[in-house]
Amino acid sequence: MRATSLPMKKPLANLLKVGVTLVGLALVLREMRPSDIGAALLQADWRWLLLSFLLMSGSLFLRAYRWLLLLRGSGARVGFWRLTELYFVGNFFNAFLPSGFGGDVVRVLEAKKDVPLDVATGTVFLDRMAGLIMLFVMALAMWPFTAVNPGTGIMLFTAVAAMLSLVAIALLLEHSLVVRYGRWLPGPLSPQGNGLMAKVLQAVQACGWRAMLGALAVSVLFNLMLVAWSAAAGAALGLEVAFGYYLAVVPIWSVALLVPSIGGLGVREALTPMLFAGAGVAQETAVALSILLFMLTRLSSLSGAPVYLYGLLRANAKQQA
Repeated sequence: MRATSLPMKKPLANLLKVGVTLVGLALVLREMRPSDIGAALLQADWRWLLLSFLLMSGSLFLRAYRWLLLLRGSGARVGFWRLTELYFVGNFFNAFLPSGFGGDVVRVLEAKKDVPLDVATGTVFLDRMAGLIMLFVMALAMWPFTAVNPGTGIMLFTAVAAMLSLVAIALLLEHSLVVRYGRWLPGPLSPQGNGLMAKVLQAVQACGWRAMLGALAVSVLFNLMLVAWSAAAGAALGLEVAFGYYLAVVPIWSVALLVPSIGGLGVREALTPMLFAGAGVAQETAVALSILLFMLTRLSSLSGAPVYLYGLLRANAKQQA
């Protein structure tokens, strides 16, 4: 594995993300005492924290298998352990890049050493979409059975996002409609010809419905793990909240990653007290849970550091051999 050359983010975009995070945290801390949040964090049960951490790290193997299904559907042959390595590396870069999706770029750049760039881009895109789609769908399925009331705007956004995601995947896999109605797009973005976009669309279509349905099925299992590590973190703080309640809330946390910020920090903390009000959770404890999950996620991401260093050393050894 060679050192990956990452495109530089625009300074203004980074400033916007930092600004949103700081404003969100300032609004939260203005309404409650930081000492109460800190006290809740310090009293967390390390056994539940360990379980949450292990579930986070273990989910990378499941997500690597989901990616494997998509690559096999496209006709590419990459080993499971190679994909697991790339997932750990991508997760590591997520800890340092001011976005929840920076690791996907790293995975594409590293995977193109094993498969064509269009195949790497198309399958990583479908891999991410499969997870988001099932999160939205599972949230919509649970909301009628819980006391979660995130507000009409968030509920409408999630419903529309779920519908549009399913439609988008259907169109991309069929491909012909995209080619027909996307011909007006400029050169590199055109779905026709031999440009990158055209090749990516062909790679997406090559995955096929069977691979995509398999990826969606794996996403259900992954999302259950995602909810489980959130519930474990809540148990570490002494919360007695039903698993189904987390199942309805966690997708909204994931939506926060779409807002320009540092890994959703500040945005999720502003949402969390409202989301857990229906479960009778105190505001300070709810914010502590959100911060705790942010810290655990970043800690889990660091497990990719030795994997990345090992890959670099292995690549250098091969070059010198």
